[in-house]
Amino acid sequence: MAIETHPARLAVLIDADNASAKIADGLFEEIAKIGEASVRRIYGDFSSPRSKAWANLLSKHAIIPQQQFANNPGKNASDITLVIDAMDLLHSGRFQGFCLVSSDSDFTRLAARIREHGVDVFGFGEKKTPESFRQACRRFTYTENLLPAAAAACAKAGTLKPLEPLAHASQILKRIMSENEGEDGWIALGKLGNLLANLAPDFDPRTYGYKKLGDLVRKIETLDINQSETGHPRVRLKPINRTVAL
Repeated sequence: MAIETHPARLAVLIDADNASAKIADGLFEEIAKIGEASVRRIYGDFSSPRSKAWANLLSKHAIIPQQQFANNPGKNASDITLVIDAMDLLHSGRFQGFCLVSSDSDFTRLAARIREHGVDVFGFGEKKTPESFRQACRRFTYTENLLPAAAAACAKAGTLKPLEPLAHASQILKRIMSENEGEDGWIALGKLGNLLANLAPDFDPRTYGYKKLGDLVRKIETLDINQSETGHPRVRLKPINRTVAL
């Protein structure tokens, strides 16, 4: 009899002041690829018009609001409450991962502390999110890639301007491949994806307008991609004498 494995239990903590409600549908679809969003909490002042859009979506996504009135200007009670809750949830030992939804670098230390405890952190924030927070996460997803228009564009590449040029992806891929390629110069596409996740937490084919890594690789003229004898896709840097400038 096969043993049914339970998906990873995740705690989703949303900073309403630093996340747009427009990403809600895409956000929970993305989180569902990782595991089960067992806890869904959002922090902010929902008496403010600024958070009204989130308030209208709470029931749809079963998000529990953590109301924090902005009584003291300059004092972010929402951030403090989010951190306290995160630590309480961490020490409960019930979760395999945390999803921190914010573009605020103030959560860098929180992400690092959770990972020190051996628990994964998945960050979600805008392209402007400081590198320190992005690198503190196991994986970081730009919320611009979660908007409905971005999803449609990835399904039909070229219909929306990507967040980064293709040359940027080429530089990252070439650097990682040159350091990890096999003796024959080839590297399995799956292994390349794992290396990217470990070495570049915010790398995402959607940032460059493509849904999958394989689709992105095929568009970079300095890379070759084909199938190995076992039928699995593999990638290599094109020999110098055949390289075409991107």
